[in-house]
Parts: sequence; C-alpha cells; structure tokens
Amino acid sequence: MVVGATSDSNSKTSSFIKNTQPAAELDAEEQPLVSHVKVVTAYDKDEQPSLLDIKVLGSRTFFIILYYAFCSSLMLVINKLAVYHIPAPTFILSTQLGVSVAVVLIGDWAGWLVADKMERGKALKFVWVVVGFVGTLVANMKVLQNANVETFITFRSSTPLVLSVCDFIWLGRALPSIRSWSCLVVLLLGAVGYVMVDADFRMAAYFWLMLWYVFFTFDTVYVKHICDTVEMTNWGRVYYANLMAFVPLVLALPFLNEHIILTTINWTFYGVATLTLSCFLGVAMSHASYLLREAVSATLFTIVGIICKVVTVIVNVLIWDKHASPAGIAFLLVCVFAGTFYEQAPKRVNKQQQQDPLSGASSK
Repeated sequence: MVVGATSDSNSKTSSFIKNTQPAAELDAEEQPLVSHVKVVTAYDKDEQPSLLDIKVLGSRTFFIILYYAFCSSLMLVINKLAVYHIPAPTFILSTQLGVSVAVVLIGDWAGWLVADKMERGKALKFVWVVVGFVGTLVANMKVLQNANVETFITFRSSTPLVLSVCDFIWLGRALPSIRSWSCLVVLLLGAVGYVMVDADFRMAAYFWLMLWYVFFTFDTVYVKHICDTVEMTNWGRVYYANLMAFVPLVLALPFLNEHIILTTINWTFYGVATLTLSCFLGVAMSHASYLLREAVSATLFTIVGIICKVVTVIVNVLIWDKHASPAGIAFLLVCVFAGTFYEQAPKRVNKQQQQDPLSGASSK
C-alpha cells in the first residue's frame, strides 16, 4: 500500500500510521474477506499442530474438535439404525434438514442464537455448497444401505491424501511435511489393506462409495472456501445449507417412490425414536461441522472425522452383526493411528510479507 504525497506533514504522518496499522485495526470495509498471496516461498512452522499438540491448537479449537467428534461418532451409527428401521434414506435426510431449519428459525426468533437472514448474494454462493452437501449425504445414506460401517470409514481414510493437495492448490496451505505425507500414505495403505480382507465386498456399495468420494472432496474444499470468504454467523451457515438442501429433496421424494415405502413401513417406537434422535443429532452435527471447518484446514477437518470414528467402530461391533473381521479392524486402526500423528500444514506466507511485516500487514 503506497502512502500518497502531501504538503501537510501532519497529514502525511497520519496517513502513514493508518496504512501501517495491523489488519485487525482497520475498518471492516477496507479488509478483503480472504487474503490473496501471489508469491509463496515460506511458511510459519509454528502453525503445524497435530491432534496431540493441544497448546498449539488452542483450547477453543480443542473443544470444537471434541464437540464434533462426539456428534460425528454417534451420527453414523444412528443413521445406520434409522435406515434399518425406516428404509427410506431420502425421507430421513429431508426430515433431518427440516428439523435443523426449524431449530435455527425458532432459536433466532427466541433470541437464543443469531442466524443470517436469507440474502440473494449469499444464497447464490451457497448453491454449490448444497450440491456437494446433498450429493455427499445421499451417497452416504446409500452406502449405509449397502455396506458395513467399516467399509465406509476406511474409504474415507484415504481422502486426506487428495485433500492435502487441494489445500495447497486452492486454499492457501503449504504442502504437508515429510512426517505428514508418511501419515497420509499409511492411511492409504490401511484402506487398501482393509479392502483386501473385507469379507463383505459388494460392488453396489463400492459404486456408491466412489460417488461419495467425489462429492465429499468437492464439498470439503468448497465449504472451507466459503467459510474463509463469506462473512456469516455459524448458525447462518447451518440455516442456509439446510434450507437450500431441504427444498429440492422434498420435491424429489415422489420421484424416488419413497412415499410408497413409507405407507408399507411398520412404524415402531424404536423406528420413530431413532429418527427423532437422528434429527436432533443432525442439528448439532451441522453446527459442529461448520465450527470446525472454520477453525482448521480442510485436510485436518477430514482427519478429525476419521479419528473419531474409532468410537463408531466400537459401538458398531457391540450392536451390529455386519462388522468387519479382526484383520479388517486392525487395518482400520492403522489408519486411525496414522491420522493422529498428521500435522496440519501451515498457511503459506508471502516472502515480502515475511521480510517486511509493515508492508504486508494489511494483506495478512
């Protein structure tokens, strides 16, 4: 930023001070919503925490991780139970989205939370969020109908390898360190090992898994981009994503013939209870998800989801009859331990900014 010349020395001094203030002290209108770094030659090594580095992560991020881990670990099992009792995954998903929208609207009206009002500009940016969101969740439900939980978790364990490259290309992160690359490779090898010993191999399930893989990767990268570039409250993001996904799904229900399935279902207490629990857990999951996406990189966000699935495996083994073999679970645990030692790649730093903090302060 260049300081304009002026005959008034006081004005010049004032102008210089204003232009060398830290970015946080300038007016919000003068600040870009995302930094654009053109020349990248260095990064801050202090910004490479693993999940074991609680001091570096910070207490807020650590508790967000615990919040997300609790919701994520339970959500997969509850959805599996809900689909088992009510074999209409799109109906279940639509109900979860509708309840999330209702909770946000009621909470905003009562003053318990703050959510952004619907605006055309923000809604247009959220269209692709909805595409990735709906695609991921529908494929997720189909996977749970056709495969065991461990199959799904292990395929998810290989996504950080792709996302770390996406973080570098589109989200301003450095490439992972050698330690982190090693962890990601072990994650991939664990996934391959599981597929080799999976006794419940189903081609239909693996088709849906690959479709989920594409949607999940796009969703993770694009939503992180939105969190970095569109200024919104967290409940506002929950409201936009769930409302904009709810409408097309409800309209699609008649074409999927799930209304016929619903008329033939024997509605039991356990079926209604699991559906209700999945809806309220879905609200918490959506809220925790956006909090964590904003706090960490896209790759670390995914790895947190993988690690917390250890609880899912334990619960699944105890209550379900379609769990993996001991060898399969061993490969899954290899993936989990590898993910634990992954270090989050730091944000890239402009060389000029590193050498001259004053000149780079306003573009941090």
